Amino acid sequence: MHRTSAGISGQYARSDKDYHQPDGRATSSRRVQYRQNTVRKWDNPPRTTRGRKECYHSSGVCPSQHLQNRSVNPAQDFNALIKQELMDDLVHKSYRFGHRYDGRHHGLYASSIKKYTSAAKRPLNQVEQDQLIRLLQNFTVTRSWSWRSLSTTLHALASAGVFTPHRPMDERVKHTQAALLSLLLDTIIFKCNRKSEAWDIDARGIANLLWAMAKLVDNGLQQAPGLKKAIAALLPHVNAQKSNFSPQGIVNQLWAVAKLVDNGQEQTPGLQEAMAALLPQVNVLTADFKPQEIANLMWAMAKLVDNGQERTAELDKAVAALLPHVNAKNDQLIPQHTANLLWAMAKLVDNGQKWVPGLQESVAVLLPQVNVQKDQFIPQGIANLLWAMAKLLDNGQEHTPGLNQAVAALLP
Repeated sequence: MHRTSAGISGQYARSDKDYHQPDGRATSSRRVQYRQNTVRKWDNPPRTTRGRKECYHSSGVCPSQHLQNRSVNPAQDFNALIKQELMDDLVHKSYRFGHRYDGRHHGLYASSIKKYTSAAKRPLNQVEQDQLIRLLQNFTVTRSWSWRSLSTTLHALASAGVFTPHRPMDERVKHTQAALLSLLLDTIIFKCNRKSEAWDIDARGIANLLWAMAKLVDNGLQQAPGLKKAIAALLPHVNAQKSNFSPQGIVNQLWAVAKLVDNGQEQTPGLQEAMAALLPQVNVLTADFKPQEIANLMWAMAKLVDNGQERTAELDKAVAALLPHVNAKNDQLIPQHTANLLWAMAKLVDNGQKWVPGLQESVAVLLPQVNVQKDQFIPQGIANLLWAMAKLLDNGQEHTPGLNQAVAALLP
């Protein structure tokens, strides 16, 4: 069935969680069945003057663009995100332009939600998620949306924690959340499977989507309808676009592949081929990675090996290519990077990656950082570091002064 503009149905009473229904306006609708979810097909007449020609490219600034340009005040800006007129504006644009609407304003609105959570340095809490989800019952997703709008929207909503399951969760909120995710995934599958031409699929969107899908799996949504199929539909495009990925795109995708494998998705069709396509790019782009990206890549490769991934020549080369840059950029590492890198090196060694060239030198460079940063490690970081040093010793690392000092610095 062709997915026309459809909002997610959610006619239910409001909860007491600080949510205020802005007005009592009602809109006529008729219901159609979408998989197992009910969706609403709106019949609002377009608010246009009779005989006036409509052009899609509007010079006006929509509310979501105003939000993107604002400085973030947590209370004020979240309330700005859940104003009914924002959703009314999106619904109006979607139906006004019909099949010519490419979803750009919806993408801007989703990005505004992500911007709010990025500034707050946390995902949406449950009360915020509940209020927002109730507004998103009329968030429309159609096959006319551009690849950029789709990838931006899913990436932003997943990053902001819109789809994160909470316990307990109101069943009607849960239904709306699941229906919105299903609509997005179904449209992505449709885009990925079009054979006639390449359309507008690009490397950045692929990287953002794979990261978002891995985030959903990591948040416990492995069984979400359509998620595994959407991952399988996306993965062949990784290979097709491999030479177009930015360094950050490579990092995000290898992190995503490692997360998928770590959450039991290793049998997903195309996952092995995608990893084989990405690893050589690590070698090509090695000089361009930032310290955090190096730490994330080392973590990802250690996770893959720890979950039974065969140590291929390409994986060994990728590790060997990164190690000199650990040494060169060690003074730029934050405590979390130091802990992740030493954990990753210990995992690689413990899984048969015996002292590849540069590994001993990288360990020797990182250990003094433990002493320097000792007051900044969170409990998990301390635990990971002590585990890593024990594993390194267990696998032949000598009792060097640097290691002894690092242990002594952490124990208090």
